[in-house]
Amino acid sequence: MLILVEKLIKASQGIAVSSHDIKVFCAPAEYKQQLLALIQSARTRIYITALYLQDDEAGREILHALYRAKADNPALVVKVFVDCHRAQRGLIGEGKQEGNRALYLEFDKSYQQSIDIFGVAVKRKELFGVLHLKGMVFDDTLFYTGASINDVYLHQQEKYRLDRYYRITSQALTDSFCLYLERQFVQPGLVPRLNDDVLPEPGEQKQNIRRLKARMKKSRYELQAEPGGINGSDDILIKPYIGYGSRGNRLNHSIRQLVQLSRRELLLFTPYFNLPKSLAKDVTAALKRKVKVTLVVGDKKANDFYIGDEKNFSTIGIVPYIYEMLLHRFVKKWQKYIDSGLLEIRLWQHEGNSFHLKGLIADNRYHMLTGSNLNPRAWSLDLENGLLLDDKQGHLQAQVQEEVAAILTHTRRIGHFRELEAIDDYPEKPKALLKKIRMTQIDRILKRFL
Repeated sequence: MLILVEKLIKASQGIAVSSHDIKVFCAPAEYKQQLLALIQSARTRIYITALYLQDDEAGREILHALYRAKADNPALVVKVFVDCHRAQRGLIGEGKQEGNRALYLEFDKSYQQSIDIFGVAVKRKELFGVLHLKGMVFDDTLFYTGASINDVYLHQQEKYRLDRYYRITSQALTDSFCLYLERQFVQPGLVPRLNDDVLPEPGEQKQNIRRLKARMKKSRYELQAEPGGINGSDDILIKPYIGYGSRGNRLNHSIRQLVQLSRRELLLFTPYFNLPKSLAKDVTAALKRKVKVTLVVGDKKANDFYIGDEKNFSTIGIVPYIYEMLLHRFVKKWQKYIDSGLLEIRLWQHEGNSFHLKGLIADNRYHMLTGSNLNPRAWSLDLENGLLLDDKQGHLQAQVQEEVAAILTHTRRIGHFRELEAIDDYPEKPKALLKKIRMTQIDRILKRFL
């Protein structure tokens, strides 16, 4: 297995990074501290990629910091990339709103210096795919997290949304991230500045999206430095991946290979349990090889869309229940592996907070950091990326163990499928809606987009 995965990384080029240049953080509050500190210390460039930068207290604080950094250093390049559709609508369930673009326009008029906030549309409609690239560049430092920018991700107030947070210092890696954004989005002129007063007409935007889709299907990260060697003086080898579309998706392929080639242990994080069929098949095959598989999943109450008060229940609130039903089926089907100790299911829940972790660790050596939720939507619709880290000497082990221990603190182990609620245990409104969905077989369609 080791030789095969080494070839997987080396053949497609990897970047050698000292373990001293990698720092793992465990809490949303640390994410905010790092974000503000990195913005303040940046001297040449800031490239931020996130699903959204929200119009709320935390979003405004970060946006103020970006504009102040630009004002203090006019030569500083500041470019923010968010999903174009998401930026022009309000929060789901909150009625008609202007969206975050109104905030971007407001700030652009308030400051003398201007920054670039680009809206990337990877599909014509948000339902069919969004910009889900992760990674924030500050000079030669990459801060990689699945988190976006808002109050809960930054633990601005009482509630938080837990993610993973890795700070990596590498000029070659940051150059590859910036080069990708410039060549795919900025230079072709296919993505609009959301803080401009005028956006492209619908016809022009339609053509831009069509051209952009064609580019993204062939896109990959380009490494300008010489590739590092597994046995070189550097400790960690890192390979960045792009994933877009169901065919020829390099990120999906690398994730599947890690699962397929695992021999001892496999740890997977996903906030929403809805594994693609191919990945579920790989996980099952790993269990049959007697690989110890641990799945850390968000409890339905830790889902963004969970509505605890049945009086306020709306259709979107059905999503967490669908995920739990899928998990229930999986656990029931493979109960024998739980009984034998090969399969461990852990549900994360901490008070009213939410869970947003993704990624996997194979044999305590290979680490996939990604924004992919490991579900059909991420597998074929969204534009995703990831970092594959080869920690051959185990230099990251102490930091990763601390990270995993912090995550598992608020999990409970599922020993039997009956410990999970079934449809008959749900409140009346979710129960009635689920039965209606199942009767019409719409659930088969929904699973593709969840």
